[in-house]
Amino acid sequence: MLNKNIFKSRLFKKTLPHKKIFHASFKDFPLLPVLTTAFFYALCYVISVVFFDVQIFLEAIPIDFLTQLIFAYILYALSRRAWSFTILHALIMGILYVGNPIKIAFFGGPLMPDDIFALRSLLLILNGWQFIALAIVLAGLVSLTFFNLTVRHWHNYVGGVFASLLTLTTLYQPNLIVEPIDTHIGTMPWNQRSNYVWQGATIHTLVETARFFLLADSAPDIGDAKEAAEFLLNQHTEKNTFENFTPRNVHLILLESFWDANKLTKVKFSKNPLADDFRKLWKSAGNSTSIVPVFAGMTANSEFEVLCGFPVTKDTVKFERQLINDVPCLPRLLGDYGYKTIASHPNTPVFWNRVNAYKRVGFETYWSEGDFVLDDINREFLGDSSLYRQVLEKLPLNNGQPVLDYIVTYFGHWDYPLNENRPVQITSNSQVEEVNGYANTTYYKSREFMDFVKELQKRDPDGIIVAFGDHLPFLGENFAGYEESGVLADNRGEFSDAMFQFHVSTPLIVIDGKKGAVKTGRLPLYQVPKLILDLLHFNEQTIMDYTIPPADRRIRPLVNFHFDEFNDGHVSVCKEPPYSPECQESLKWVQAVKVVSNDLFIGKQITRPATN
Repeated sequence: MLNKNIFKSRLFKKTLPHKKIFHASFKDFPLLPVLTTAFFYALCYVISVVFFDVQIFLEAIPIDFLTQLIFAYILYALSRRAWSFTILHALIMGILYVGNPIKIAFFGGPLMPDDIFALRSLLLILNGWQFIALAIVLAGLVSLTFFNLTVRHWHNYVGGVFASLLTLTTLYQPNLIVEPIDTHIGTMPWNQRSNYVWQGATIHTLVETARFFLLADSAPDIGDAKEAAEFLLNQHTEKNTFENFTPRNVHLILLESFWDANKLTKVKFSKNPLADDFRKLWKSAGNSTSIVPVFAGMTANSEFEVLCGFPVTKDTVKFERQLINDVPCLPRLLGDYGYKTIASHPNTPVFWNRVNAYKRVGFETYWSEGDFVLDDINREFLGDSSLYRQVLEKLPLNNGQPVLDYIVTYFGHWDYPLNENRPVQITSNSQVEEVNGYANTTYYKSREFMDFVKELQKRDPDGIIVAFGDHLPFLGENFAGYEESGVLADNRGEFSDAMFQFHVSTPLIVIDGKKGAVKTGRLPLYQVPKLILDLLHFNEQTIMDYTIPPADRRIRPLVNFHFDEFNDGHVSVCKEPPYSPECQESLKWVQAVKVVSNDLFIGKQITRPATN
């Protein structure tokens, strides 16, 4: 009979080397981080280049590799076992060196610290294998981190010291990280894709995390807030001189990913994607355009602008963490004047923190997924015709109380699924799969929208109707559908001034009751609330008065840069110093708007008008 003590003998341990490997730690394989860093770096580099066409510059690899190797040694020094370190290191490097290219391919820029706050919403929107893959990665990170870390040996304490020093420096002295990297490697705040390929994933993540804490928004001082508010109000001297405030119903419709695919100049469609009556209505409005804050996603930032009248200037979802006060945005303002304020969106109610955000901007009622019959589902998206019909059935029109009716459509999300009631109608010569899918989506969206407008005008002929696209659609990785027609380059670093305009321009329809369509021209989305108040003959000072730009231009702040559209037609993109005189003027305006915005939405609200 086999002696059980053999399992404890040295001889038996020597015959099972895999057991030693399984239980090995820092002292057994001190070169393991070199091997894992080299292997995973090479593997992820190939995946990034082959599948996503994102290539870290060769000149950046040595310092980026070395930084990642230092991080690997810190992690290994804190690790309990070699195998758990290896898996954890693989997950971390996969996020850095594959996750970044994925986001670059879809949205034009790499992962940023603020993306952590959007993680919940990302998990809510993913389905099938995409959700499972991300869930496995996150679960592996969390569980392995807790299982793997230990402080039993000298090397654990050394690793802990270095990890603590790095953490404390990032939190409390971030400039010690930001300044050397910006000075010796360089950075372009307006072009994070270029920063990523110049710096590498580890360096980019390190410096942008430090910059996140260095430039964190905070409530401004009373003096600074008052000075900025006075500067902004002095930019315009005209005052509203309307005789009487005239309450009318306001219908505000966000059209998901709605855009004119005919602007893809080299694509020949078998049918016009936009309905003829929509194009006729849009033409009567002078083909008005909304200049939006985002591209291909982050709908909530367009919502924030159209509801609150302030531009979004940072790469973050404003609803998620920079809207903590109750603010006199359009819904609260109209609610204070007797309006019933209703928001409708047939999605999970907590998506983009809408439950809290809608309450803080002043909506009395929020109809979400559970308030609608999901009778026209296109995969998980409720069709617009069903959404419009159900809103009309529930909406309290013509009962003596004016209504602010805000609708966020859901149908139109990538990858543009259709159900059996919406057969494919359009083909094209495009080689990008998303182009045909999107054209068919807008074929139905434009027609269903026009049916809704016609019915709405019958029921509410004096009502104000405002509809806009929240952002351009995703048409393939690295702007493929747009690059195919030459209207955008394959990365933002090569955009011309006209391309910067193009990639944030969507259709805008404003109907002033029986007077018909309004020719607004090109209008930044944050100016729409002020336009609505003007149509209502609203005379009181509001927070929207702060964001009236100088009379000679329209200013579109974006993330870390802005551009000016002048009345004479020329465009000035203001990306980095040295600034032109005209950019210096608008930059001062943008900076003052940021100060007042921080005061109103996260600060003490010193600048909140007394009448509100």
